[in-house]
Amino acid sequence: MTISPSERAKSAVLLRRDSEKIAGSLPPLLAEAERLAFTVAMGVHGRRRAGTGENFWQYRRAMPGDVQTAVDWRRSARSDQLYIREMEWEAAQTVSIWADDAASMDYRGEKAPRSKRDRAVLLSLALSVLLVKAGERVALLGTEASMPRSGEKQLRRMALALAEEQEDRPDYGAPPKAKFEASGRAVFLSDFMGARDEVFPALTHAADRNVAGCFVQIVDETEEVFPFDGRTIFRSMGGSVEFETQRARALREAYQERLAERRAALETMARRTGWRCLVHRTSESPRKALLWLYMAIGGVR
Repeated sequence: MTISPSERAKSAVLLRRDSEKIAGSLPPLLAEAERLAFTVAMGVHGRRRAGTGENFWQYRRAMPGDVQTAVDWRRSARSDQLYIREMEWEAAQTVSIWADDAASMDYRGEKAPRSKRDRAVLLSLALSVLLVKAGERVALLGTEASMPRSGEKQLRRMALALAEEQEDRPDYGAPPKAKFEASGRAVFLSDFMGARDEVFPALTHAADRNVAGCFVQIVDETEEVFPFDGRTIFRSMGGSVEFETQRARALREAYQERLAERRAALETMARRTGWRCLVHRTSESPRKALLWLYMAIGGVR
């Protein structure tokens, strides 16, 4: 098939327009994520842990089960206790992140500062900044940045992927059944409001591969309070579902029960798989959720 010069020129113009649109949002997005990461980094003490490495970390008292060859006799000679010389763990850990980009994540109540999607993007990138600075490898599932890497280049790949607007998005999302690295970590950020038979099998896929991690359910406060009354038309963000009622308040109790059931199911799955679960509201500070995530990733299993 031959492409005419006019078609090539048109394609180049469209490509440049799209590239400029993405690139224009990239610096503010990275800057905001880095500022958020910095505020959290000031309040934590890194992710150092004992393991195989060349750098000394700490001494600790010997415990039953420690082998005699691990005892540091020079340090022990200055005390009545035996001490073990621990080295710092140096193997990079892989953390795979999924930020739901389905249409439902575009929802934002009238009083909310950001949409659910905006908050998922910010937390994903800020967490990645912290992890890369700690020497870990990160991946953004379902994008061109899905290959685990470390360094600033990977952060830019992720920022570009997060800033890009996808076409033909489904109403509700589920994490992709990716090829996770053995004993890695994963973070899933979503409202988790899709069909149960689509969401939950996708969630167990990672745990079945010996991957530990966290679920973060991001919600708008109006989705919990359900302040609607009188004649109301409910329409999904993607437009595939629409429901009209004259008495919206009468639906509140049933709706809140369904939401509580979904949340309880997520928490049950987290307990069963050894994962951790957090509910984060867009009206809350992202710093609180980021700090929880950063500490949770280092503490799972």
